[in-house]
Amino acid sequence: MSSIKITPAAACTLSSTVKAFACSSRGGSHRAPTNSSFFFFTRNYRNGFTQSRSRRRAAALTVVSMSSAAAAINPLEILVKGSVTNPTKLGDCPFCQRVLLTLEEKQLPYETKLVDLTNKPEWFLKINPDGKVPVIKLDEKWIADSDVITQTLEEKYPDPPLATPPEKASVGSKIFSSFIGFLKSKDPGDGTEQALLNELSSFSDYIKENGPFINGKDISAADLSLGPKLFHLEISLGHYKNWIIPDSLSHLKFYMKSVFSRDSFVKTTAAREDVILGWGKLVP
Repeated sequence: MSSIKITPAAACTLSSTVKAFACSSRGGSHRAPTNSSFFFFTRNYRNGFTQSRSRRRAAALTVVSMSSAAAAINPLEILVKGSVTNPTKLGDCPFCQRVLLTLEEKQLPYETKLVDLTNKPEWFLKINPDGKVPVIKLDEKWIADSDVITQTLEEKYPDPPLATPPEKASVGSKIFSSFIGFLKSKDPGDGTEQALLNELSSFSDYIKENGPFINGKDISAADLSLGPKLFHLEISLGHYKNWIIPDSLSHLKFYMKSVFSRDSFVKTTAAREDVILGWGKLVP
């Protein structure tokens, strides 16, 4: 079992001025501000800043304004699939990534424990006899199923809000099953490719009128669920079917690029090799 402690850099809500001292940039390492970060700011202030007393007081208040909720939370323990190509890395489960994306976007610290699903350890089966991931520990209780986990996280940690309005929550929901049907298909003329194209086209049209995300300008839970599935779709169909999303679905492609390029997504993405191996068992 491998354990990796994650503290998103965005967990601190400092002013843009102080954030440059207290946190590394989004593109760098991900860690919460420490006492040394505070002293670094103070030392530099003493050496070079010339501020009025009121501005110094405001600056001091800003430094300690780290989100009290994030600061008070011990890292949440989450069990996820481990890589089959590198046991120390995250595996290729889109449902695990969905939960990790939620934790990242909500700026919650967490600690992953990588589970070898090809040889499930006894300690894991005691936690979840069904032998499935993800599983997260909340309030000293283990909770399974990505739907239940993400809903519970939304209720327990509502800020920032990620809930998708009910009337939009099912947008794109048929893409994943259509993708699996096409991947498993042996007959090029059985209609599974067209069924997938229909779903992708419908989603592309929706994003054109309502985007850039499912709920408009802000990313929401529905995007965090669909994004990993589209990532798996693109890689596996490209590898096993030599199939790519048509250029005509430009709004879908832009949507995928927008989701895939987010820091939270890059940080929680499985290796391409793991995605390919993971879907190989379904290919006829």
